[in-house]
Amino acid sequence: MPDSSSIPIKARISLTGGSDFWHSTAVPVADLPAVMLTDGPHGVRKQAGATDHVGLNESVPATCFPPAVGLASTWNPALVEEVGRALGTESSALGVGVLLGPGANIKRSPLCGRNFEYFSEDPHLTGQLASAYVRGVQSRGVGTSLKHFAANNQETDRMRRSSNVDERTLREVYLRGFGTVVRTAQPWTVMCSYNRINGVLASQNRWLLTEVLREEWNFQGLVVSDWGAVRDRVAALNAGLDLEMPANPAHEDAVARALAEGAIDEDTIDRAYRRVEAVLRRAHETVKDADGRFDVDAHHTLARRAAEQAIVLLSNDGVLPLNPSGLSDASSVAVIGEFARTPRYQGAGSSRVNPTRLDNALDAIVGALGHDVPFAPGFTTDPRNPAPEGAHDEAVEVARGAGLILMFLGLGENHESEGYDRTTLDLPAEQLALLDDVLAVNPNVVVVLSNGSSVLLPFTHRVRAVVEGWLLGQAGGAAIADVLFGVVNPSGRIAETIPHRLEDCPSYLNFPGDSTGVLYGEGLFVGYRGYDAARIEVAHPFGHGLSYTTFEYDDLAVTMSGEGLSVEVSVTNTGDRAGREVVQAYVSIAASSVVRVPRELKGFGDVTLEPGASARVTITIPTAELAYWSVRDQRWVVERGSYTVAVGASSRDLRLSATIDVEGDEPARPVTLDTTIGEAMAVPGFGERLMARMAATMGGGPGDVDPDMARMMADVPLAAAIGFSGMDPDEFQAAIDQANAARGL
Repeated sequence: MPDSSSIPIKARISLTGGSDFWHSTAVPVADLPAVMLTDGPHGVRKQAGATDHVGLNESVPATCFPPAVGLASTWNPALVEEVGRALGTESSALGVGVLLGPGANIKRSPLCGRNFEYFSEDPHLTGQLASAYVRGVQSRGVGTSLKHFAANNQETDRMRRSSNVDERTLREVYLRGFGTVVRTAQPWTVMCSYNRINGVLASQNRWLLTEVLREEWNFQGLVVSDWGAVRDRVAALNAGLDLEMPANPAHEDAVARALAEGAIDEDTIDRAYRRVEAVLRRAHETVKDADGRFDVDAHHTLARRAAEQAIVLLSNDGVLPLNPSGLSDASSVAVIGEFARTPRYQGAGSSRVNPTRLDNALDAIVGALGHDVPFAPGFTTDPRNPAPEGAHDEAVEVARGAGLILMFLGLGENHESEGYDRTTLDLPAEQLALLDDVLAVNPNVVVVLSNGSSVLLPFTHRVRAVVEGWLLGQAGGAAIADVLFGVVNPSGRIAETIPHRLEDCPSYLNFPGDSTGVLYGEGLFVGYRGYDAARIEVAHPFGHGLSYTTFEYDDLAVTMSGEGLSVEVSVTNTGDRAGREVVQAYVSIAASSVVRVPRELKGFGDVTLEPGASARVTITIPTAELAYWSVRDQRWVVERGSYTVAVGASSRDLRLSATIDVEGDEPARPVTLDTTIGEAMAVPGFGERLMARMAATMGGGPGDVDPDMARMMADVPLAAAIGFSGMDPDEFQAAIDQANAARGL
């Protein structure tokens, strides 16, 4: 790269803004061409003609893989990385240098309209899967853009509203997954979000973009804005932003004026220029020979395999899997629901992909059976196009004459989308009414769902099985048939809790806030953490998913190694079908000195076993995963104590547990006048002297302090104790200084 100081300052400033919706600015004097950045995340959305940000205009065909809501349910980083490699291949073939994804925001509320684009309510699962995605895409010489950084957990008023969240919660829940991705996968770019964080716009938040992202996490790439997120490019550049997309021409002039006036220095502009230039040159080397060709068939096959692992069997009374040979009569099975014919396979908004092909479940079911089946749409998936008159009654009549009903229900694009949040967790009323009427004439119903986020399932006990299809990408229709007919044994696990009521959600009282901001009042108790702490019954717990076989766990061993905790458990397939089991490890600590959630996912692994086979599964939990953010010490701290590691098939299906003592790395804190008596008692030497002084004050010997009195005084600061006891302040301070000196503090 040429020395940036030789590039005219106007050209350097120009590179800090894009040339149009999807391209960086070319700098001819530096022999730097423009490079295309485009959505993502689950497919390449390259618009060939008129461009827009919200997905209104058509894009060139590309493979539509399952969105993050589906990929997350695979709990399979290796598969996600494979999908990432395919996305990188298509990006390079189509001339796209940076694919705008993955989305690593936490699913704080199931009402968030963009949850389909995010992985999970859990930061560990999010971090592992997003890291795999980044590694996969970037292995093909194409950049990723980790987004939306940070605390962007709703769509309501997303461009103005402040996410008001305490520091520990911000660190442990909303930043932790981002930090994992940056440290382990180094995305080429990080995209800042629209919202404010504790009152400061993300695009102008130096603490976020420089102190945390670069100085703590050692991020080496460039920070790009979400499209239209920059209000003041001068303030953004000073905070650590590098590239505004798309550029506002007035902002470029403002930077030039600010430079002349001393409001920004040339080093800041030069730093941003170099960061942008480095990423663009890497990307250009990959895309300069783009020919538009990739293996369409192979990528469709991969999309189908990903969709198969994403499907979650929520409930099943044994009706599934279906046996095609027992359904040879055309009246033995019927299909109801427009989603079977017109699949909802991706989210709405900026991530909409134009698929290379599109499977639907109705055709796949017919293909699996080898004959036509009665079908009735029953309802419309698009309220702009009402269902034909009589569609409801027609569906009921179809159900009346069938042996088994496969009923496809879900949310249409208008129900969840970028740009606005949902107002209810219910399925559309017309669908629920149709289900009621179908069940009234035929109780043999299997429900298949299509939705980008959790929905309420009040009918589970009334139907024979519920299959959660989420959004499965272009091959989802065939994947659903594979699971229904047992060609594939389902192994998906939900990555978000499914509640019984919206009111049970931990964020319910604080979502989506108002003009004063949105208070993250539930703190650490997000998702399953909050349900577990409040002991709230849920429809399906985090990590849940059934199989057509059964697994037993045995012989759990937890040991400490150089890397952290090593968790080993034996898993046996006790059923009659081959299957894949996802083993989940949750960690808790007894008698913690800080607020803790009941248990947290800290590791997971999987194993595929033939009937009767056993295997040993090993899960490594790095010591850093045990740490909490100490606001007092402004650092991550591993607390000393006895930790419990529980393993099982979901957060509420924990089969085995073991405890292990962890030394921890808690810092030695000096005694001050703000230290409580209880804390001071734990300081060697000083505690004994303090006890004797307290006893003397009460007119007794060292062992005469009443236990109840000691307990009452435990939370009294030393400064107050001096006043209560009449002790000499100078003498007391000398004792404090002596105790600190003895400990090297």
